[in-house]
Amino acid sequence: MRPAAALQAPHLGPWRAGNAGTEGVWVFDSGQPGRHVMVSALVHGNEWCGAWAVLGLLQAGIRPRRGRLTLALCNLAAFDRHDPARPDASRFVDVDLNRQWLPERLAAADSAERRRGRALLPFVEAADWLLDLHSMHEPCAPLLLTGLQPRNVALARALRSPAHVVVDGGHADGVRMRDYGRFGLPDAAAGDARSLLAECGFHADPASRDVAQDLCARFLVEAGVLGDAEAARALPGWRQPDAGPQDVLEVTGAVVARSERFRFAAPYRGLESIARAGTVIGDNDGEPVATPHDDCVLVMPSTRQARRGVTVVRFARCRCAAG
Repeated sequence: MRPAAALQAPHLGPWRAGNAGTEGVWVFDSGQPGRHVMVSALVHGNEWCGAWAVLGLLQAGIRPRRGRLTLALCNLAAFDRHDPARPDASRFVDVDLNRQWLPERLAAADSAERRRGRALLPFVEAADWLLDLHSMHEPCAPLLLTGLQPRNVALARALRSPAHVVVDGGHADGVRMRDYGRFGLPDAAAGDARSLLAECGFHADPASRDVAQDLCARFLVEAGVLGDAEAARALPGWRQPDAGPQDVLEVTGAVVARSERFRFAAPYRGLESIARAGTVIGDNDGEPVATPHDDCVLVMPSTRQARRGVTVVRFARCRCAAG
């Protein structure tokens, strides 16, 4: 169900300027030893829930009790392009910023997103823990995407929300910020690096802002930026009840569109479980798309950005939590 009242774009005001020499980026140093923690939002300019959360952290005057905290509003140029008649057009300006996190792509100067990626790169490289806040094209329950590293799955479980954790290997058309550099290394080589990508709900749903705020409060406590009591005092109402037992969805494959003509066989919105292998769920420009195994969960199905090379759905098996 789409919400009756849509989430509105935040007014960034003076918080847009930043304090670190890069627009939209704020860095706060405690002066005490500790990890460097980063919360990023607006990697896609039409995903406003994370911007609301970052704005709230700035307005609340959050400062790390140890280490450093970076808060980043990433794709401001795309955010500025918002058109109510074409909400998807402000996802990016030239190319998807969340597919550019390879050195050879960031080195190119041929797009607004790659130039912005280079400006953000020193902050991403300096971070030990990263929470990247996003929202989804379709109404769906929130998801926490961990990558393939067990350390990130353990962190997702420690946060105790949301109810669905997705273990995924990324996209065929490029590398996400969450997987850049040491964030993408195996556990034995990554040291203290941790990174999570949160899909907080449907773009226009005001509840996605609540999810983003809840995850920020949980993440900053788990990272050691804030204590429990300090977070409750500084961020009243942000922490929501724990999700309870979490399901872990292990991605087994992905469907990449051949063209913008990809179509689903039913109005899937995400987390549907298809009982039988071989069930046709879509048409990929003339090629039937069928589930590869029994009890196949559909993760983030959407044709809103369908074009050649773009992932339109992922298949997963559920390590379902006990009741």
